[in-house]
Amino acid sequence: MQLDLKAIRENKLRIDFLAKKLVEGFITGLHKSPYHGFSVEFAEHRIYNTGESTRYIDWKVFAKTDKLFTKTFEEETNLRCHILVDVSNSMWYPKEGISKLYFGVYSAAALTWLLYKQRDAVSITTFSKHIKEQTATKSTSTHIQKLFGLLDNALHTKPDVDSTNLTEVIHELSNSIHKRSLVVLFSDMINTDVDDKAFTEALMHLKHNKHEIIIFYIKDKKTEEAFDFKEIPHLFIDLESGEKVKLRPSEIRAHYIASTKERAEKLKILCGELRIDLIEVDTAEDINEVLNTFLIKRTKMV
Repeated sequence: MQLDLKAIRENKLRIDFLAKKLVEGFITGLHKSPYHGFSVEFAEHRIYNTGESTRYIDWKVFAKTDKLFTKTFEEETNLRCHILVDVSNSMWYPKEGISKLYFGVYSAAALTWLLYKQRDAVSITTFSKHIKEQTATKSTSTHIQKLFGLLDNALHTKPDVDSTNLTEVIHELSNSIHKRSLVVLFSDMINTDVDDKAFTEALMHLKHNKHEIIIFYIKDKKTEEAFDFKEIPHLFIDLESGEKVKLRPSEIRAHYIASTKERAEKLKILCGELRIDLIEVDTAEDINEVLNTFLIKRTKMV
């Protein structure tokens, strides 16, 4: 299921409703998927003791051996997932259609519902220069509704005009989570200096604590990667610093594209060295790609 752009712009779909529909459509599309059966798995047989429930007696074994055995099951270790959503000013770009923030928030909402259905625990953290909101990590229905409320609020709260400080945010998060978890980050990575030693150390801080990391690097690829603008004078505004410059796109397109590509390659190399999953996503893409990437990582952790 893809985002209903018109309905979202007109605010006609509640975030929890859409998240559920996205997940239901995705799971239906998996058909005979390797992802089913997360909650419990068969462990072994043991002798039935008089007075116990007969619910798990293996009658096939009884027919063969004339002895009563019960099936015992082992509940898989619940995943603890911390979802980080960048809510800085640059995430509101582009103004027309679905912004990077909309993509990040609705992806986070869909993952939240998927985690809940798998009986996993989840928390949401929103941030820009610092952590703005950070919830506990739970799997109850009331907690999930609280997370949907937090995400919905992020879509309707005017952003601060300040620079993202992902380095500090990651250190803050590392100091606050103490059990092995999956950390999922939704950000456009703007104002993140991938050459900065401090940023590398922040990521290493998370990895040192045995956390797995997925970074969904969100872009509007048409303009932010290909710099596809009409050949007329434009006033370009840095959404985080407010700096303005007026020029024709052709004056800087080649340099901009080369610079952007170089930065993306450096980020890929860094994440590769630290064994971090870096996923570049376009706001025009289907959220199913986000869910699929998450489930692949999920199966590696159980």
